[in-house]
Amino acid sequence: MKKTFLAALTLICFAGGVWAQAPRNKDNTPRQWTVIKEAPLTSVKNQNRSGTCWNYSSLSYFESELLRLGKGEFDLCESFVAYHTYMDRATKRVRTHGDVSFAEGGSFYDVLYCLKTYGICPQEAMPFPGSLYGDSLFNFTAMWPQAEAIVDAIAKTKAKSIPLQWKDNLSNVLQGYFGELPTTFEYQGKSYTPQSFAASLGLNWDDYVSLTSYTHEPFYTHFALEIPDNWRWAQSYNLPLDELLQTMEYAARQGYAIAWGADVSEPYFKYNGATMVPSDLRDRSTSGSDAERWTGQATTTIQPVADEGEKVITQEMRQKAYDNWETTDDHGMVIYGLAQDQDGKEFFMVKNSWGEYEPYGGKFFVSKGFVAYKTMNILINKNAIPKQIRKKLGI
Repeated sequence: MKKTFLAALTLICFAGGVWAQAPRNKDNTPRQWTVIKEAPLTSVKNQNRSGTCWNYSSLSYFESELLRLGKGEFDLCESFVAYHTYMDRATKRVRTHGDVSFAEGGSFYDVLYCLKTYGICPQEAMPFPGSLYGDSLFNFTAMWPQAEAIVDAIAKTKAKSIPLQWKDNLSNVLQGYFGELPTTFEYQGKSYTPQSFAASLGLNWDDYVSLTSYTHEPFYTHFALEIPDNWRWAQSYNLPLDELLQTMEYAARQGYAIAWGADVSEPYFKYNGATMVPSDLRDRSTSGSDAERWTGQATTTIQPVADEGEKVITQEMRQKAYDNWETTDDHGMVIYGLAQDQDGKEFFMVKNSWGEYEPYGGKFFVSKGFVAYKTMNILINKNAIPKQIRKKLGI
């Protein structure tokens, strides 16, 4: 997923199952939210100046799973996952002579692969030492160009052989930033390795599957989503759109969280309120128009207004938006439940990784229409999939 980040803002209170604060579009009256069902969550984190939404959202999702299953509250280490993922991705780029991208982004499967292959550690076992600027949050501004230069110098070389110590050089840069990888550590009075700690969590990694919905591959089969950050070519099960939405709503109503990969680049996306798909999707921006040439000013595209209704999303619309690059692989988040507004319209509740910004403490709401239109894929516990759909998928 592409890198997307904002500074942390301010937390708002939540009490009694009802939120009230964000303005409600035209009349500026407070929007009221009533929670229908929500999964347990750990605290909102801040990925800051890094393209690690895939990492934060996936670990947040697994932390919710641990809470749901009564296994306790954990703060799993993003730095541990980032180190291993970037080393693996660099190796793939070199082995393919630069054909695989080396980028900050990633996929949900990168985290699942790390958990299964390398294990994990709690946050305190690999304390983040502070960035090269002394920040307490991720800031890849200085570190990433160094890592990229090492990888590209090898991947793009015309030499007939390459020096294998490039991996040591990259590892030094990454560990110099993220901290030294622990081989053993103490946690709550017990000694662990990363592998034994991952096993102690008691999650069955094979229970977690990726789902999507596109027509260029047969339904009820699986395929690798053709997006740059799916560099491991992880497989997603392909469902018709109505069954993907049915699955997501069913999971939310049963108290499951969902790792959600989506496009957040649309002008009507609202990270600090409620996002819907406008009933009129035409681009009304005057940017580049004759009007802008003479006035020197450009208006922005239309914003969704609840009173005007919402666009009905079809499978064909969804496919077209993927094929023509209108829907892009932007951001990983966690869907953690359902709520309804004062008009009875249901929205998914979303946990973000941009800090505890206003008005909902780093959380927001998305309509089912937006989810239908702009979801790239989800990571979900297969037990959260309705039985009849699981049967069709053969899982």
